[in-house]
Amino acid sequence: MTAQAIFRVILGPDSSQRVMISAGLPSTVAELETEIKTQCKILEPFRLQFMDTLFGNEFVNLTSMEEIQDKATIKVIYTSYQPQDQGEDSLSIASGSAPDDTSYSSGDSTIIVSSSESTSSRSSWPDLFCVPRFTYDAEIKLEKAHVAFKENGMLLIPDPKLKSDILEGLIQEIVKHTVYLTDSKFDQVAEALILRHPCLKEKGSPSGYAGWKMSLKYKLSNYRTHLRKVGCPEVCVNSLKHKPAEKCSPAFDVKRPKRGEVDYCPSFPLGESEQSLEKMRVELLSDVKKRNNRETIKKKMDATFALRRQEIVYDDPMISDVQERWPALFYTAEINAEFKRITTMPLQSRFLSQLDFLSESLLRVFAKRSGEPGKKLKNLAATMTDDTDALRESLIKGLCIYLNESPDVLVQEYMDMAEAATLSAIEKTTVGIYVTREMPGSDSSDVGIIIEGVVVLQDLDNVALAAAMLFGLFYCLNMRYPSQLRFTFEVIQKLVMELDATWLSRKAQNLKTKLLL
Repeated sequence: MTAQAIFRVILGPDSSQRVMISAGLPSTVAELETEIKTQCKILEPFRLQFMDTLFGNEFVNLTSMEEIQDKATIKVIYTSYQPQDQGEDSLSIASGSAPDDTSYSSGDSTIIVSSSESTSSRSSWPDLFCVPRFTYDAEIKLEKAHVAFKENGMLLIPDPKLKSDILEGLIQEIVKHTVYLTDSKFDQVAEALILRHPCLKEKGSPSGYAGWKMSLKYKLSNYRTHLRKVGCPEVCVNSLKHKPAEKCSPAFDVKRPKRGEVDYCPSFPLGESEQSLEKMRVELLSDVKKRNNRETIKKKMDATFALRRQEIVYDDPMISDVQERWPALFYTAEINAEFKRITTMPLQSRFLSQLDFLSESLLRVFAKRSGEPGKKLKNLAATMTDDTDALRESLIKGLCIYLNESPDVLVQEYMDMAEAATLSAIEKTTVGIYVTREMPGSDSSDVGIIIEGVVVLQDLDNVALAAAMLFGLFYCLNMRYPSQLRFTFEVIQKLVMELDATWLSRKAQNLKTKLLL
């Protein structure tokens, strides 16, 4: 029997843990990462370094299992972007704009950052799926099969009970993140299973896990049926009774997370009902009219998150109806908070910092664009200044031009908001940002957001902040991206915010490739 391997794993400055692997030294780095992630309960993406005696015990990236042996010291290096958390005292952005939880006066540049606990029990989909420990008897069977596999390469054909236990364990781990899985994520889960337990590889399958993948699909489908029976709102929203009579088909308009949402349609908090949350919603209508009432509003908006999401996801209300029922949702602070509840990711601070981080690469790519878009980008570059807000605005407009979309659709400029022509143009606007100027070329006097012909946000500091808020509202209101700006918002979502970036359109993939060169 193979002797177990023991490692000392350094998790942080004052944190380390002993990791024991009964099956012995893993054959690949990926297997070791999976084992460390499981035993140390690591949720963030990471890479490994080992203590190299050839270089005075300095830590060096681990690229092959031949570089380490039993009782080696391993260090975990977290590779995910660590955003500035809202629980910190303050944060300064170059533009003077607030990062996440700002003052409820949307034009106020005073930074007031506060923590907002999410009601979500979900976590975002991991970069590396963590295979859980299965039932006690299943683990005994798998350990024996692993020994046989190590000795003579014998693969295990699981009996029905063992296979059912494995699938059930995987499904319970999957639903911690989502109940609707894409094909690529099914691949990720099945591949992680055979990496963790090589004895479960399938003969005759090119990938080694095709059968497991198909079984997972059937198992998750059956589990969703069970969830619908017990009243899970994320599944019930797609039941036939919620479909139009003329299009009563299970495949019609399936409502599920499609843009990296984590808490898409949550259940009511424990101890709360629709009636109690509706009472709290009514109280909010008077709370928003009171001064210095931010904390009360924040707490009640957090408590009523499930009611609000179910209304928006189930009913697809008009924007005017949402404004009437949830006026607090249209403050910049609550857009930031709602976005974080839905995605677990900060909105404003991440949007602006990532835009700044990508600015040099974007300008380099823009400069190489040819044709008519290239001419427009050169004209845009000629007007750029050192002002941070103006540079961010130019980058956003440049993205539109690069992707063959019109920046004038996204940002519309007006001289007088009271003019009949301006009011008519606003009524015809489906989605956009408006900028008012006293004279052409002068600094903006007001920046705001229009949705469905209604001004939903105004007195914003700059266009970049407005773009961040508009992007957040797409999530808060469960809205599709406008067709005329589909690629621009896809790039903002997947390349700037890095939300659900597993599949990219051809245009977005082309831009990503050039940014990495």
